Amino acid sequence: MQRICLTLPTNRACAATISALRAEAQYAAEHFGVEVRLLILDSSGEQDFAEHAKVAGEATGTPQVIVHHLGEAEQRTLLRQFISGADVPKPDLLLDLMLPSGVSYGACTNRAFLFAAALGCESLHRRDSDSTYQVLDGEPVFPVHHELLSLGKHAIDAVDGVSETRLDPAHAQRTVSLVGSSFVGELSVDISEIQRLDPAVYHDVVSLWAPREWPDEAKRQLVAEAFTGAGTDPFTGDRSAVGPVDPMRVDMCNVSFHREVYERVPLPPATDTIGSDYFLLHLVHDAGLPGVLHNRHIVNFYTGERRTDAGFMAYQLRLVKFFLSMLYFNSVYGRMAAAGGALLDDRLRLRADPVAAFVRDSSWLDREENEERLRVIDRSYRKLGGRYAEFADVLAARGDRLLNEAQRDMEDFALLIEAWEPLMRVSREAGIHEH
Repeated sequence: MQRICLTLPTNRACAATISALRAEAQYAAEHFGVEVRLLILDSSGEQDFAEHAKVAGEATGTPQVIVHHLGEAEQRTLLRQFISGADVPKPDLLLDLMLPSGVSYGACTNRAFLFAAALGCESLHRRDSDSTYQVLDGEPVFPVHHELLSLGKHAIDAVDGVSETRLDPAHAQRTVSLVGSSFVGELSVDISEIQRLDPAVYHDVVSLWAPREWPDEAKRQLVAEAFTGAGTDPFTGDRSAVGPVDPMRVDMCNVSFHREVYERVPLPPATDTIGSDYFLLHLVHDAGLPGVLHNRHIVNFYTGERRTDAGFMAYQLRLVKFFLSMLYFNSVYGRMAAAGGALLDDRLRLRADPVAAFVRDSSWLDREENEERLRVIDRSYRKLGGRYAEFADVLAARGDRLLNEAQRDMEDFALLIEAWEPLMRVSREAGIHEH
């Protein structure tokens, strides 16, 4: 029986999401005959954790759904075991990169990757705690439906399960390595207020995502599409396509990967940086691995914490660090796109070595472009006034530190890529024996 990992990383109260995820796990088991390891990686506070444990511990209704609810202490114990067994350089740093004290979207998913391997899963299906499912005729619309129709098959064998084919005939025998969709609802990044206050400032800030040398029209197009997902139209019926999947069309709250992806290369472990978990979407695309893009979009919503002063400041910092990271990732993405099929070995599996080299090389890039990014943000936020001007004061005091962090994040990512193969090997061998 095929075993899959449906995972939810969380650091906030989300009992309702866990309950909904249990329903998706049961759907997968009943409709596709798979064994589902429902993996909840929980960094929330004591009271929220207890509530989550109560929901997670309820009977699943099927023996094919097994729930693993792991707090940070349990996660740290497993990670120490895997890191020690892998005999990799800088083990203490690696532990920090896998389970940092700050928020890291890449690190929480990397832990899910390792634990999925330890659980013997063939694929990983990720959801987020600040999202929920659309409904059609009173029933939730589960993305796992499309994921299990295609993931892991040869692309040519997935054709019958989709409504459209965009497949390069030369890639017909390659494995469907990613199945994903986007979201509907509010912007994935909480910056709609900037758009309302001053569209020109919004353009100036969001265009910092792009390489500086891009022409103005390309930047305008990026700004128009950025963070919007699939818009707001409700689900009315299934549509799906097999072929190359545009990373801009997939959100990490609604994605699944075959093990041959995440067991080869991890995600960037940067802390306090939105978008740090999207790297594999680019790698799969640039390497020429086929995927399936479907329209079972998840509903995105904002939690109340973001509306507090502290939440606002924390989120703006993560946004700034995202823009600073793009100096490096734009370089890496360009080199991956140029490498294309050379990112695969003779068995059409991802090669980690060139990816690590591209990442490490990027850490030597001149910071001048990032210094200009900080100046643009400072000028733009002061123009907005209010709490944005207050954040600009914070940013001015921390600018040099943030520049250093962005560079070090790439060095750390290269180190993690190089340690990933032995970490994965040990995790598969060691397993997880309690749930």
